[in-house]
Amino acid sequence: MSKPFFRLLTELSSRKWVSQLTGAFAKSRLSRHFIPKFAQTYGIRIEDAEKHIKEYMSLNDFFTRRLKPGLRPIHEDLTRVVSPVDAMITGIGEIKDGLIVNVKGQDYTIDELLNRSPRTVNYKNGFYFVLYLSPTDYHRIHSPISGEVLEKEHVPGKVYPVNDFGLRYMRRVLSRNERLITFIQHESGEVAVVKVGALNVSSIQYVKPLPNHLERGQELAYFEFGSTVVLLFEDGMFAPRQDLQLGSKVKMGEELGSFIDK
Repeated sequence: MSKPFFRLLTELSSRKWVSQLTGAFAKSRLSRHFIPKFAQTYGIRIEDAEKHIKEYMSLNDFFTRRLKPGLRPIHEDLTRVVSPVDAMITGIGEIKDGLIVNVKGQDYTIDELLNRSPRTVNYKNGFYFVLYLSPTDYHRIHSPISGEVLEKEHVPGKVYPVNDFGLRYMRRVLSRNERLITFIQHESGEVAVVKVGALNVSSIQYVKPLPNHLERGQELAYFEFGSTVVLLFEDGMFAPRQDLQLGSKVKMGEELGSFIDK
C-alpha cells in the first residue's frame, strides 16, 4: 500500500472522537481483562509496577501505573537536568533562530510548538529534546528541574500518531496535536515541558494538585497511552551530555545534561 493511502487512513482515524471512544473503553472495568495480554504483547515488566497486576481496575489504570519506589533514582548532582520520562530520543539539538530542524525530515518553529506564546522569545537559540514514549514505557511525566511553575497552557488539537510514521509522513505533527505546555523557572533559566498527545491518547492529565514549586523528579503529569515530550531550554542555560544522540534511550531521573554557569 502507498504512503498516501496510509496517510489518509491516519487522517481519518485521528479525529478526537476516535481517541475518546478508545479512552472510554480503556477506562472501563471490562478492559482490565486485557491487561495481561497487553503487558505480554509490549514486553512490559509487570514486576516493576507499584501494585500487583490483578489490582489494576482498568487498562488505563495499569497504563498510568506508578513504579515501585527506588526503580527510577534521580541523578544526585543538582547541577544536572534529568529526563522527565522513560523514552527514546527522536530529536535533539540546538534551536537556531526559533527553528527546530529535521525531526524525522521536518522542521518546526518554536512559535508553533508553544502556540505563539510571548515566552517564545526565550527559546530562539536554546536547546531541545524530542522524547518518544512507546506503549512499553512508564508513562508518568516528572519535572526535569527544580523550579517554580510560571505558566501552563492546554492547546487543543489533533491526535495524529507520534511514532516514526507519524513524525515522518504527517505534516508537522508535534505542533498540530493536542498539547499541554508547562513553563518552569530554574535559577539558571526557563524550561518548557511540552506534552504532546497522540493517536488513541484520550487525554494528558496533570497530577492533582499541581504544586507551584516542583523538585527534580517530582511528578508533573501523565499520558493515558503513549506519546511524546518536547523539552525546550532557554538560550544559553543548558549543555547536553555528549553521548546522547538520536535513538538513545533514557530513563526518568537519568542525566540529560548540565546547567551552564552564567
